[in-house]
Amino acid sequence: MAWFRRRPKTAPTPSNRPTKKDVEVATAHLRNFVTTRVGVEMYVEPQTSVTPTTAVLIAATGEWTRRRVSGPQAAGDLARELGIPVYDVQQTGYPGRMREWTSHQRKQQQG
Repeated sequence: MAWFRRRPKTAPTPSNRPTKKDVEVATAHLRNFVTTRVGVEMYVEPQTSVTPTTAVLIAATGEWTRRRVSGPQAAGDLARELGIPVYDVQQTGYPGRMREWTSHQRKQQQG
């Protein structure tokens, strides 16, 4: 029967590795965030089976941004270059000001 001759359809698996262009764009965004905000800290999120390693920058106000990076070492190197503290989010968690800022933004958008 034809049922057994069919091959299962498999979706192509996207690469978790950012391209050189992706890294350049993300790095430029992160640099801009640091230079235009006060009290910025970096939190590194580990790679998972679904997402690559990401860096979350959080300002003193709680405003935050997230971009993927090549790996934890690259995130640490960038944080040292920018002169900001870097933390492993699995060890420290996220600061409360991040949740407060996000909650405030949602309330503003709703009305």
